[in-house]
Amino acid sequence: MTAASKPRVLVTGADLAPAALDLLHDYQVEYAGARFTQEHLASLVAVHDPVALIVRYGQITPAVIGAGKSLRVISKHGSGTDNIDRAAAAERGIAIVAATGANAGAVAEHAIALLLACAKSVVAMNVRMHAGHWDKATHKSIELRGKTLGLIGLGAIGRRTAAIAHTLDMRILGHDPYANDLPDYIAAAPLERIWAEADAISLHAPLTDDTRGIINADTLARCRDGVIIVNTARGGLIDEPALVAAARSGKVASAGLDSFAQEPPPADHPYFGMANLILSPHIGGVTRDAYVSMGTAAANNVLAVLRGRKEAA
Repeated sequence: MTAASKPRVLVTGADLAPAALDLLHDYQVEYAGARFTQEHLASLVAVHDPVALIVRYGQITPAVIGAGKSLRVISKHGSGTDNIDRAAAAERGIAIVAATGANAGAVAEHAIALLLACAKSVVAMNVRMHAGHWDKATHKSIELRGKTLGLIGLGAIGRRTAAIAHTLDMRILGHDPYANDLPDYIAAAPLERIWAEADAISLHAPLTDDTRGIINADTLARCRDGVIIVNTARGGLIDEPALVAAARSGKVASAGLDSFAQEPPPADHPYFGMANLILSPHIGGVTRDAYVSMGTAAANNVLAVLRGRKEAA
């Protein structure tokens, strides 16, 4: 079979792990590139007419979905599928699958890294040291041992975060209406208890109508003074102006944020320049290992749908 005669798979990104490409040897893989508009992506779908999209970046809109005649499956290179228009896909009978859990370890480690960076003032102390200061006599950090971590979302990432926090001797409260069979070190709790008792809150929920803006002025007011907020899930879980106000007032001592309502955030975003907000560019799941595991899971999910199997995630 020549490359020209192979069915096509379009990746909304600039690359895919070699191990994933090996799995897709019977398909011609095309790339949208590192940066693209929705209009350009729709034009690529129209030109290449892929049987599958592997979604690394970007919004998969009705226009994108409707641009191709042969599209049968949209496979997320990761776990969150809120950037894919489910109604438009369902209308055309296109399957949506996700590499659930493939990057759970990577994201959980990043959540804990942000939590530790907030508690230990790692970024601020680094800046001070490089400026020639020695703050040993005046600085006091936070010890996490014995503190309460509230987790919102107890899927693979939330549970892995809990497991690491448990080794730090943290007390763990978790909220997830769909979670069952929790390990004994996670105490299932309503949101009201998390707001009232948590010294730190880490977000691991999908973005839905129910979870959008779950961290807002009202819920922050019910939190403990000096709470730490960590978000490695979706930016829309946080009312960003409300978090800025709480971080300025001291209600929120610090926050570690890996996702934003608009990505990348605009140059005038109020987060920028706030010393008690530690920011990273949505790279919690971007490790060398996760790159391979997400790529191979996304490829295997494509193959499962195209070959008519039912085990696609």
